Amino acid sequence: MREYLLTLFTAAAVTYLLTGPVRKFAIAAGAMPPIRARDVHREPTPRLGGIAMFGGLCAGLLMAAHLTNIGDVFSLSNEPRALLSGAGLIWLLGVLDDKWGVDALIKLGVQMIAAGVMVLQGLTILWLPVPGIGPVALTPVQSTLLTVALVVITINAVNFVDGLDGLAAGMVCIASVAFFMYAYRLWYGYGVEAAAPATLFSAVLIGMCLGFLPHNIHPARIFMGDSGSMLIGLVFASAAISVTGQVDPDAITSFTGSTRQTVHFMVPVYMPLLLPLTMIAIPAADLVLAVVRRTWRGQSPFAADRGHLHHRLLEIGHSHSRAVLIMYFWSALFAFGAVAFSVNDSSLGIVLVIVALSAVGLAVLLLPRFKPAAPDWAESVVPPRYRRRRRRLAAGAAAAEREMRSPEHPALHGSTAIGARGRLSDRRAGRGSDRHSGGGPDRHPVAETRR
Repeated sequence: MREYLLTLFTAAAVTYLLTGPVRKFAIAAGAMPPIRARDVHREPTPRLGGIAMFGGLCAGLLMAAHLTNIGDVFSLSNEPRALLSGAGLIWLLGVLDDKWGVDALIKLGVQMIAAGVMVLQGLTILWLPVPGIGPVALTPVQSTLLTVALVVITINAVNFVDGLDGLAAGMVCIASVAFFMYAYRLWYGYGVEAAAPATLFSAVLIGMCLGFLPHNIHPARIFMGDSGSMLIGLVFASAAISVTGQVDPDAITSFTGSTRQTVHFMVPVYMPLLLPLTMIAIPAADLVLAVVRRTWRGQSPFAADRGHLHHRLLEIGHSHSRAVLIMYFWSALFAFGAVAFSVNDSSLGIVLVIVALSAVGLAVLLLPRFKPAAPDWAESVVPPRYRRRRRRLAAGAAAAEREMRSPEHPALHGSTAIGARGRLSDRRAGRGSDRHSGGGPDRHPVAETRR
């Protein structure tokens, strides 16, 4: 665990330290696209944050390769090299897209090529652990298609959810922590050596996200762009592929004592297509809803819009930060709920806890729809939006503004002063009348105003 933590901190430190210079480089390179209609931010913000994240990935893998225990992963498996090859290709595509823009179909094709490169180097699903039947071997064609589909789905799920400051990095970090706990328990608790690469990938991914988040929380100073969102999506998909289909249920049965407990333990990895849905259920749901919504309208599934889940949270009335925290909550609920099924045998208790937390989450989600007024004695402890006194003051100010705009009052504009300016004009008028009565020059009001 100390070596994994050292790898995690190395990836986080390198990512954090590189993000500042990368931001300056992005500004100098002009990687600051104008604000689009679907964007939430109000000022042009540099992208290319994926450059720093890729540096954190390389630093984390380099540190792990020189450690005593987890360094054996590089000698016993070719999966770290496969990950680095696919990540380099997808990162280069993202950099080009952040700077100049790349067609959606070209991006999809390169994503499939990057997944194919990893398959050729051994990072693939060899068989599926089907409950009640056992491991089912896959043909090379089936293995390749399933691996490529999982990589493409995960990459685009993360890319679609990257719409608010700190949202994608935080959600992937939460899912990676849950997956790290599961993979580490497989490797250390049950002696499954095939889970070691997935544990390493998860630790590095946590470090990448943690190192980038301080620069990306609202208000963000830099965006990860497609170079970052596609990169962390590919790393997470690689961890899922590495552990899915590589773990022999018979090896776990020798520890659990029964096939039933083994089946219960392996719930999160029964099917690789279900794994990203349980660990990153919210981004995957957003991806499916976006494809259905755009196809129903006759648009391309890759056409951008403002119908994502985080956009709907803002429309309901949540603030930027609260919308991000709500997405964090649901992501953690799904991710850690899936892992809890493999740890605790009392599944009914887990279900009850998940249902209770879901009810709390729904209440917070719908909170802007209801704005109850707190009693007078509680106004000092409730948020300002629920105070009756503030509402009365706001209503009075609105009524006064409407009265000032009524036909009985002259029209006001930006250079008109209502308070002290009016008194100053009265005094000037008084001085003018005094000068006029004393024989002074009678200045025209327009000339006095221009002066």
